[in-house]
Amino acid sequence: MKKPFKPGRRAALGASLALGTAAATLPSATARAQRFRTLERAPLGNTAEEKRILAVIEDVYRNHRYLSVPEEDGRLLRMLAESIGAKHVVEVGTSTGYSGLWILLALARTGGRLTTYEIDRGRHELARQNFERAGLLKQATPVLGDAHAEITKLKDPIDLVFIDADKEGYLDYLQKLAPLVRPGGLIVAHNMASPPPDPRYIEAVTTDPAYDTVFLNMHSAGISVTLKKR
Repeated sequence: MKKPFKPGRRAALGASLALGTAAATLPSATARAQRFRTLERAPLGNTAEEKRILAVIEDVYRNHRYLSVPEEDGRLLRMLAESIGAKHVVEVGTSTGYSGLWILLALARTGGRLTTYEIDRGRHELARQNFERAGLLKQATPVLGDAHAEITKLKDPIDLVFIDADKEGYLDYLQKLAPLVRPGGLIVAHNMASPPPDPRYIEAVTTDPAYDTVFLNMHSAGISVTLKKR
């Protein structure tokens, strides 16, 4: 026997349909991200030095985009390094120097230095050339070799770590570098959305009470920013 349709059920169904219609009209996360990105403008140099560095950064991105982080991630690295007044930044995965150039742009203001590791000789040499073209090689120490071994030679405190190398190696990099990161320092890791990150790294930075981690730009490659608490 068919149950009578009660007014309460009719109201609940109407509300459900209304919510479904409203949800359907809401822009997707990707659409919202694309809309907000249209608000951004290319960074403007306010000194001759910054204009020169930005020109090199643009050239590297234009010619080696497939080996570079997205521009928005590079700009984020610059903002993070400069905002915390970084004096020593360690980068794992130099590639052709694009992300390193953004970091060095910040370090040119803070008086800091970058130690960056790359296992591929060709990319290592190209990064050196790009740093030199930008007039920033004096603040950079590009290291050729396996970073898993090379970073164990580090002794000085670190303000910011940027990890963008072999994805299965992220946890090892974290375990070896985190003790050197100063309280209040940052550990930044790339490719948190694509390609899929190592779940062991995600667990390490999200379940340890010594850290606080947020995920940004997840509509693209994705990046995590982890604070080492004071």
